[in-house]
Amino acid sequence: MTIDSAARAVVPRESGDDLAALAERIFRDVAALSPDVQGVSRPAYSATESKTLDYIEAVARSHQLHTWRDAGANLVIGGAKDRTPDAAAGYFGSHVDSVPQGGNFDGLAGVVAALLTLVALQREGAQLHTPLRVIALRGEESAWYGQAYMASQALFGKLGPKALATRRRDGSKVLAEAMREVGIPVDDIAAGRPLVDASSIRFFLETHIEQGPVLTDRHWPVAAVTGIRGNFRHRDIRCIGEAGHSGAVPRWLRRDAVFATSELIMRMDDHWATILQHGGDLVLTAGIFQTDATHHAMSRIPGETSFSFEARSQDPATLLAIEALLHSECRIIEKDRKVSFVFDDIVRAEPAQLDAGMTASILAACTAEGLPAEAIPSGAGHDAAVFAQAGIPTGMIFVRNRNGSHNPNEHMDLADLMAAVAVMRRVAKELTQ
Repeated sequence: MTIDSAARAVVPRESGDDLAALAERIFRDVAALSPDVQGVSRPAYSATESKTLDYIEAVARSHQLHTWRDAGANLVIGGAKDRTPDAAAGYFGSHVDSVPQGGNFDGLAGVVAALLTLVALQREGAQLHTPLRVIALRGEESAWYGQAYMASQALFGKLGPKALATRRRDGSKVLAEAMREVGIPVDDIAAGRPLVDASSIRFFLETHIEQGPVLTDRHWPVAAVTGIRGNFRHRDIRCIGEAGHSGAVPRWLRRDAVFATSELIMRMDDHWATILQHGGDLVLTAGIFQTDATHHAMSRIPGETSFSFEARSQDPATLLAIEALLHSECRIIEKDRKVSFVFDDIVRAEPAQLDAGMTASILAACTAEGLPAEAIPSGAGHDAAVFAQAGIPTGMIFVRNRNGSHNPNEHMDLADLMAAVAVMRRVAKELTQ
């Protein structure tokens, strides 16, 4: 059975042990709580996000699960006998916010999968020596305040005052105000004080739709994730040359910013290919590339370009190497083409290596379920990276998803999500012994 990200289809109410029907109902009802002109919008730290958590909490309680909110106002769900929030436990979960006019599965699918896993384990009376909990995290998406992983970074004292001062994309409020409105101790976050004792989190497993085409191309319903790529980014690099008449300036006198920038991008592409040929992990993107619209013309040599540059890799040494190559190539091109490159401030995110033991458990569970036992890196960032960087054993499962993510056309087969739940049940039993 296939459902779309807007969850418009009428589906039956849950009956008996039909976990798939429960998943369909949750997707449909949450979509109805967060409609937009296209897709869904669940802004970080908004009333819509809070209503989503309230709804999931009500579903959990209807299945005799115990619920509470942690210090970061995230929803935590435990078993019926799990009545000590401060007790050490393992966590499965993801986030519930979405990008503007996004899809219904990014983040939410991982929360639903975690909830179904806990419901299934409780129904079968599984003996878990370590409590297993579901965590439905708030703000993960950077689209609202320009800052990703807000909830998870706040939990571990890593968010800080600069992030708290960022203003929402519509200009309505700053992040600190939005957090305070949902009951979060903003002063503790500003001071860098953790909201949770990291040593009490025995493990964290996040399930998430894949945001690329690999699983679809290879016909894998699910896959383990080996690590989460770090990155460095420049949003606005400028190449400054000199404008001139296209017919009057010969090549040897030109200072053409477009040719210089294009040469830089192609040189970096050559380095990318070389690194991949030697078994390295790297992706490069120049997603913004433009001349000044107030001056450019068909018959004008462009005197300036502005462009972005992003590199992602699981290997910190590779990121450092490609950054050095970027600047080295700029110096060479500056000399050859008589231009100059001006860089804005760099933004970095460190790679996160996921726990090898948890990855092995996921792969073994896939084999036991008759699924392909495959593993790939994550090119996109996730809350799992923050948990891993906090020293918590962390694993991740991707679920096949067509049409990309962060758009209304996310397309996930419910059977693939249920395959992930089957894997998660096996992994949970192993991790909680």
